[in-house]
Amino acid sequence: MRLLTAETGRRVRFELRAEPGSKVYVAGTFNNWDPTANRLKDNPDSGHFTTELHVPAGTHEYKFVVNGVWTADPKCPAWSLNGMGSLNSVIHI
Repeated sequence: MRLLTAETGRRVRFELRAEPGSKVYVAGTFNNWDPTANRLKDNPDSGHFTTELHVPAGTHEYKFVVNGVWTADPKCPAWSLNGMGSLNSVIHI
């Protein structure tokens, strides 16, 4: 994850490595946890998935959804326990 400056909130680049051809999305408090709202684009040869989203100022929790399986961002250093007994990744904008 890399933060890019903007006037209100920030543009955030979400990145994940997954099996080439996977369907990868990001869901979080910034998109009402919609598991299909923001799909990451892949490089078909490398399995490197990316997208950039405008994320409003504040603290946000998120997860990746890879082929229907929710997973925390392994590169995010901040995590929070959620009500489902697993971890959410956390970003501060």
